[in-house]
Amino acid sequence: MSLLDELAEQRIREAAERGDFEDLPGQGEPLALEDDSLVPEELRAGYRLLKNAGFVPPELEQLRELREVEALIRHAEAEADREAREDGGRRLRMVLQRLHGGRTPRAVHEYAERLRAHLERLEQGGPAAPSGDG
Repeated sequence: MSLLDELAEQRIREAAERGDFEDLPGQGEPLALEDDSLVPEELRAGYRLLKNAGFVPPELEQLRELREVEALIRHAEAEADREAREDGGRRLRMVLQRLHGGRTPRAVHEYAERLRAHLERLEQGGPAAPSGDG
């Protein structure tokens, strides 16, 4: 341990003995840490900047869009609203076209295909199988 580390440890021990760390705001609650341990150190600042600027990776944006379509379809199913179901179908087809045009993770494709199959069953008047994602 370096001299600086030892000095810091000594000061921390002294503060703890005086009770400086008692009754602090948030005591006993988990820390809200940003876990960027898997991001290479030289990229962390750039990633943090993009995140704070509201940038969302395309894969997450596609997944968010699919979840919105799923919610629309579920609402239409619950309300037996044919027009809303057709709107959900149109949006789903648009998302699927975009998915097939780019680099998209397999899981997003599989989720979209399950939604499409679910919508087809609804349109044919068959029983709706659970999607397995929420």
